[in-house]
Amino acid sequence: MTGGEFEGNCIQPKRFSTRVSQKHNVRRHLYIGCDLKRVQTIDELRAAAERRLPAFAWQYIESGSEDELTLERNRRVFRNISFVPSTLVDTSGLDSSVELFGARLPAPLVVAPTGFNGLAFPGGDSALARAAQRARIPFTLSSFANESIEEIGTIPGAQNWFQLYILEDPSITTRLVERARQANFKALVVTTDANVSSAREWQRRCYRSPGKLSHPHLFDALCHIRWVREYVRRMVSHGEPVFANLAEFFPRRQISAAKAASLITSQLKPRITWDDVRKIRQLWDGPLLVKGVMTEADTIRARNTGVDGVVLSNHGGRQLDCAVSPIEVLPAIRNRLPDFPILVDSGFRRGSDVLKALALGANAVMVGRATLYGLAAAGEGGAAHAINILMSEIHRVMGLLGCLDLACVARHINCPAATHSAGGGDFHCSR
Repeated sequence: MTGGEFEGNCIQPKRFSTRVSQKHNVRRHLYIGCDLKRVQTIDELRAAAERRLPAFAWQYIESGSEDELTLERNRRVFRNISFVPSTLVDTSGLDSSVELFGARLPAPLVVAPTGFNGLAFPGGDSALARAAQRARIPFTLSSFANESIEEIGTIPGAQNWFQLYILEDPSITTRLVERARQANFKALVVTTDANVSSAREWQRRCYRSPGKLSHPHLFDALCHIRWVREYVRRMVSHGEPVFANLAEFFPRRQISAAKAASLITSQLKPRITWDDVRKIRQLWDGPLLVKGVMTEADTIRARNTGVDGVVLSNHGGRQLDCAVSPIEVLPAIRNRLPDFPILVDSGFRRGSDVLKALALGANAVMVGRATLYGLAAAGEGGAAHAINILMSEIHRVMGLLGCLDLACVARHINCPAATHSAGGGDFHCSR
């Protein structure tokens, strides 16, 4: 679906009583109708996605690990960062573009890797890739995607990146890198913070045993008739969703997206080290990034290993609970490595969040849940709308700050030392 209406369980706004003055008694609320053009924020897309998806699918996207303290912290940290605008500045020539690994992007955004996107919307990986291509920003395909490297590689004009998990069988890792090269993927992103399985407890509570929904969640799923209809239609035409990039290596029954948890757990390599990154460097001659770095020491080690950049990330709060936010460690890492490409993810919901990250030293931001909300709400059209919202907010905030380009934003940031930095010492926002 690429149009302007939600394809899902739409809830129409209640009519107000004619005996109550609409002018003076209408309370604030997010838009809950079906017209995509009226959706103004990522939060409204989030609400629409929650309405459309069964609870178990929503928990897969939304839940964090354990007590979800990292998940909450990722959002809370942005509140402590503020702007100081300049006035009477001619911003008619405002430019929000950025150069990243030899490509000029219209905004400092990259669609982050997320697995099992077919659960959010049929054909979710290609829908996200096309939405990113329309916006002329990169899309990062997960190793555990429901569509293959080769399928995504056929999208014309796309700037595709590939996210790689280092698996127990080194021949699988080698082959995935080779396939990404053959499909003309532009960059390789090695995720390093998922070598130990996390405890996403709210997600686990949806199941009575691995791959089997609890009875209340099964009933809830069946009540989401349109979602079930779309899911079944996709199964009839394409078969049961699988982790398509693993189809070359395992029997289909083992890579079923609903039943492959034990396989994935067994394949994620718990003893990965920087030696594994060095080996991947020898296999891949394009831009290579390490995702999951959170300290100055590891960023320096990445650079010395031959990596072209890092993604500061706590996996969106889905791995280690009680972890600091990437934004908190960003300033110290940037000060230590002033010219090294640094991307950041986790918790971004506004264009202003993106600009705060750039002001603190990031070259670009990876957005995961924000685009997933759009995908889950309205397919490709919803994902494209999520990207457009963020781009519009970036452009608007720059104008309000009196910034003609992204380099200027760092001069307009204000944040008192308030939170702990994993790099040691206090978190100072001034640069």
